[in-house]
Amino acid sequence: MNTPKRVRVQALSERGTVSQLELFFDLVFVFALTRVTDLLADNTSAANVFRSVLVLAVLWWSWVGYSWLGNVARADEGIVKVAVFAAMGASFIIALALPEAFDDLPGGLSGPVVFAIGYFVVRAVHVSVFWIITTDEPRFRATVLRWLPSLAISTTLLLIASQTTGTVQTLLWVGALVADYLGTVLAGNGWILRSVTHFAERHGLIIIVALGESIVSIGIGVVSLPISWPIIIASLLGLAVSALMWWAYFDVTALAVEHELDKANGALQIKIARNSYTFAHLPMIVGVIGLSLGLKKVLSYVGDDTDHDLTDPLYGIPIFTLFGGVALYIAALVFFKWYAVRTIAVSRVITIVVLLALIPVAAALPALASLGLLTAVLAAMIAFETTRFAQLRDEIRHHEAH
Repeated sequence: MNTPKRVRVQALSERGTVSQLELFFDLVFVFALTRVTDLLADNTSAANVFRSVLVLAVLWWSWVGYSWLGNVARADEGIVKVAVFAAMGASFIIALALPEAFDDLPGGLSGPVVFAIGYFVVRAVHVSVFWIITTDEPRFRATVLRWLPSLAISTTLLLIASQTTGTVQTLLWVGALVADYLGTVLAGNGWILRSVTHFAERHGLIIIVALGESIVSIGIGVVSLPISWPIIIASLLGLAVSALMWWAYFDVTALAVEHELDKANGALQIKIARNSYTFAHLPMIVGVIGLSLGLKKVLSYVGDDTDHDLTDPLYGIPIFTLFGGVALYIAALVFFKWYAVRTIAVSRVITIVVLLALIPVAAALPALASLGLLTAVLAAMIAFETTRFAQLRDEIRHHEAH
């Protein structure tokens, strides 16, 4: 990487791992996810859920570019370090303005404008550093050039959206995200992936961040309430769901996909990185945030006996996000593995169908019972996979260990 000495860019080694600065960068994303969950909890209408998903998708694109950047050049060296800190600042402003991303609150600055400008800064810093570090990488630079129009379109549409309201505003947001996705595909496969270990670890850590938000939601739901047996039971069930989702990703699936990514070369490797990681991890995050909303509501139901009692069912959007969020997470995991390994996890497809079919049933049960039902379905899936594919599981984990 032959960049000017003053920028001191250091290429990531083939077996480079995630730096401490990248972990520090993720703390802003933790805060942003918390804000999204709060935004959902304040208004559980379908329109607000859709808008919250759009906000989450924008946050994802703010984060994911730096996962690629940190894989090309060390995030804790030279100009890249400065860029990461600059992006952290802009991302934090985005998170602060998140509740006003669509509707401006009285007083102060225009929330939608601040959000849109913050997003522009995050993306502009990212692409500027990419341009600097591709001086002696003509194929990489050509890919960045092909990608630039989508960046310009998406940020421009968000800026225009900040001056509109209602359906038009929502459609402009959708257009911005479509531009990001299509632009990434049309840019081609000339990106650089220096360290498979770093890339897989980076995305695994962001899944942990999201699952951590689901655990935080359990505590936030009852933080001001006296401890009780229903709270203890609901909290343990919620924690079990998060743990089972962790198991579904990390026990075998993540290892198998990382192994295939490591074996692949050239355009195939970039396609796996883009489709299995950059694209497929967003619905995983969306699914976990949906779970977080459901857990938060369940805990408020079982812990607050002034507005609810233990026989009250969870209904509407919260019960849908509780079961549907987990179903979406598993569906993204199925695609994540299928694209890289080309095998379909039938047990997981069946689990998705079961979870969706159980939503009407769960809506008629007490909130605590519906959470128990969700836990039982996930536990059955994991138990089946662990016993049925014990030999294959051991081979994958043994291979990774050596």
